[in-house]
Amino acid sequence: MSISGTGSGPGDLAAIVAALRRAGCVFAEQEAELLSAASEAPGELERLVRERVGGTPLEHLLGWVEFRGRRIEVGPGVFVPRRRSALLVDQAIDHALAAAYRRCVVVDLCCGSGALGAAAASALTEAGIAVELVAADIDPVAVRCARRNLEPLGGTVFRGDLCAALPSASAGRIDLLLANIPYVPTAMISRMPPEARDYEPRAALDGGIDGLDVLRRVAGAAPVWLAPGGRLFVEISGPQRDPAQRIIEREGLSPSAVCSPEDGTVVVTGTRDHSSTYPHP
Repeated sequence: MSISGTGSGPGDLAAIVAALRRAGCVFAEQEAELLSAASEAPGELERLVRERVGGTPLEHLLGWVEFRGRRIEVGPGVFVPRRRSALLVDQAIDHALAAAYRRCVVVDLCCGSGALGAAAASALTEAGIAVELVAADIDPVAVRCARRNLEPLGGTVFRGDLCAALPSASAGRIDLLLANIPYVPTAMISRMPPEARDYEPRAALDGGIDGLDVLRRVAGAAPVWLAPGGRLFVEISGPQRDPAQRIIEREGLSPSAVCSPEDGTVVVTGTRDHSSTYPHP
């Protein structure tokens, strides 16, 4: 594919938009403008458009994604946070405000780029709440990316398998446990858009046969990590809502769920009772 010019003129942008549309990009006009703005050297725009037409996620080409009003750094090999996950962050913020926290321990588990932790910590800090921010992921590429996003906010990012990555000092102290777990059933991954299926880590997508394998592990560990009154937040699909709540309830947490009327996103929560006690890990 050859696109003449640098993308600065209307003719160049029109050619780019046409190429992106042929590739199936729904928001071709906006993508053309973003790619043009990201091009600094001669020939770079043509390379970016060629890669985008080939299926590379726009966010990986730009190096960032906007999430809940913040620019989050992302890159190849890192899960791109979805706009729908803002519902999970909103629910966590609402809980913290309703609980009238003055201080709050926030953990972003399966953190990827750290977008959820960054958004929640920023909003809570702006609300006058002192935040202790911790994040964890098993993927070293994600951990490096999350550190770039979270360390400027005072966050600490650990590498490891789910709650086993967390420092023991966090046990029984976590107020908000945000877990954007993989929840796509294994057989459904082949039907996902190629931007996710071919460019994002499979471990960030694959939730096992029913999509709830990772939730079972997180829910099983959550009670010993949550503070009394602390809450677990996970995003799942609509059909998983009831079984996910049953899993959380079996682990001794009080389940609830909310659903977005706009896109059907479901956030299931599990709250630790104030009177419950669990041994530390």
